[in-house]
Amino acid sequence: MSLKLTILGCHSATPRVNAHPTSQFLEIKNHHFLIDCGEGTQVQLRKYGVKFTKIKHIFISHLHGDHFFGLVGLISTFRLLNRKTELHIYAPKGLKEIITLQLKISNSWTNYPLIFHQLESNNSELIFEDEKVEVYTIPLNHRVYTNGFLFKEKVGARKLNTNAIKKFDEIDICDYQNIKNGKDFVLSNGLIIKNKELTIDPPKPLTYAYCSDTSFKPDITPVIFNVNCLYHESTFLKDKENLAESTKHTTAEQAANIAKLAQVKQLILGHFSSRYKDKEKFKEEAQEIFENTILAEEGKVYKIE
Repeated sequence: MSLKLTILGCHSATPRVNAHPTSQFLEIKNHHFLIDCGEGTQVQLRKYGVKFTKIKHIFISHLHGDHFFGLVGLISTFRLLNRKTELHIYAPKGLKEIITLQLKISNSWTNYPLIFHQLESNNSELIFEDEKVEVYTIPLNHRVYTNGFLFKEKVGARKLNTNAIKKFDEIDICDYQNIKNGKDFVLSNGLIIKNKELTIDPPKPLTYAYCSDTSFKPDITPVIFNVNCLYHESTFLKDKENLAESTKHTTAEQAANIAKLAQVKQLILGHFSSRYKDKEKFKEEAQEIFENTILAEEGKVYKIE
């Protein structure tokens, strides 16, 4: 089992020919989530063959243009494609007003339900949940109200241990579902066969944490502790730490410290400033502190296991 993460854009500020602003596509338990939607996101979705009509939930970290200017275009394209399915958008308060005004002035109201979930809390909160997945906010510290997002699989059903079950003639197919649901089996002689003897543990749930624009914020550690994969912004190298502090961004070294503190399994760096031509320096700086660090690459698909 694995999660699939497609990087659509991983650079900061203005779009360029070979550097696109932030957006990601996450496939988790048959869900298709879009995370941030910088300018040109729908072009990137098409370029990399992502079936974006499956997107039902979009998560916007904050209201700086390089993280949401592509949203109204995507919403409009869904309208042109005669979408009927609901689209849920989880974003800071204010985005609903922005998008509604754009649609009103252009007379481009959607022909599908567009549902905004406005975020205001400065504490981590559960914002999406169904029988398979939970999504929590990760409060960050940027120049405007900002959240990261934590995506968590729920524990799956137990698997039948067919070899163990075959030892008991009394266990029939009609009993399988109860066993999968965790129930013990009682033999006709009253002997109780414990469920753990008849089943196999389900795969351990996978987790992915997305931390967009933020200053160095170690107090997010409890929220993201031990996740399988952490994406963390690293706009600057440590030579520009003063600039990172004044603009409320993070260096590669600081991102690596967060990964180390949180004991995550893997760190992906992104949101690179255009002032750096050699991206390998970000990885080199981070790996001095956290070895399992890789760089975000546009169009690359990462399997989180």
